Amino acid sequence: MALLFISHYILEDMETALKARIDQQRDLLSSELQGIIESTAMVCSIAWGDPDQLDVALKAAFPHITGCKLIYAVDCEGRQYSSNIAAHGVDISARGVDLSARPYIGAMQEQTHFLLSEVYISRTDFHPCVTALHQVRDHNGKILGCIAGDFDVCDLPGPEDQVPGCVANNWRQIKGDPAIRQTLFLQKRVISAMDENIDTVNGILSELMLYHGIFHAKLHYSSSRATLWLYDDPHRYHLHVLDEIIDPSVCFAYPKRRYPHDAEVIPDEVFRVFEAFKRLRMADETIYLRSASLNSINGMIGLNFSCDGSHYMAVDEFLEKPDSFWG
Repeated sequence: MALLFISHYILEDMETALKARIDQQRDLLSSELQGIIESTAMVCSIAWGDPDQLDVALKAAFPHITGCKLIYAVDCEGRQYSSNIAAHGVDISARGVDLSARPYIGAMQEQTHFLLSEVYISRTDFHPCVTALHQVRDHNGKILGCIAGDFDVCDLPGPEDQVPGCVANNWRQIKGDPAIRQTLFLQKRVISAMDENIDTVNGILSELMLYHGIFHAKLHYSSSRATLWLYDDPHRYHLHVLDEIIDPSVCFAYPKRRYPHDAEVIPDEVFRVFEAFKRLRMADETIYLRSASLNSINGMIGLNFSCDGSHYMAVDEFLEKPDSFWG
């Protein structure tokens, strides 16, 4: 069975959509932070010649910068000019530390008045962080250095709207473990207990999704188990071994629910998807389906093959593909 490759334009569209969303959030954060950092820079320009007075000015400003975990001043050579000012106190030992290797420090030596750094991982606590910087100038406009404020991303406001479908719902192929791919043709599919009961599994899983509130189901064919997510309780998953998932009475364990009104997958497609999974599982002895998932709400399926390659694609696109497309 031949592996599937995504066209470059699909990946480019997805990357463009994700980048646009990230850029939009960066613009919002910049507008939130620029004013207060600029005000702090103006105050610090008066105290710039005396590091002790600079610390006093930064310490006074710190409580007014919401979410800031650390604020400090950097000179034009990229050396820290002030102490570290944080909620837990003042660390004078940071004065003189060479920060010039940080990419955003170099950018501030140009004509950019304000800069919000790219997100990076803190070396101290490994949290995603950003640094907001604003140039400090004297009364003649000469650049003296900059004020820098470090923020944990989790302490900054985030987008309120949902992630748009264009970010997550495109067809993607992800290569798996190279060690598995190298030994692919040395292996052969072993018929599992789920394979022997696959028609029963498909019937019961379809029933659970259509009438008992399951919106996401993942079948692990090789290990004969299933994980299920309830529409009413999406934060927890339910694990079932084969004996449980082939017993029709498992339907009594889940509440009777109407099929979700916001599902992207129409009811008639649910059983068809599981039957297509069955065909991919049985189609080849070397490259075969190891696990597969269906999410009725976002209309996506996930496929993981014996080569450890994975595919994610929309249900309607998946069902349109003839079996020969995968072989």
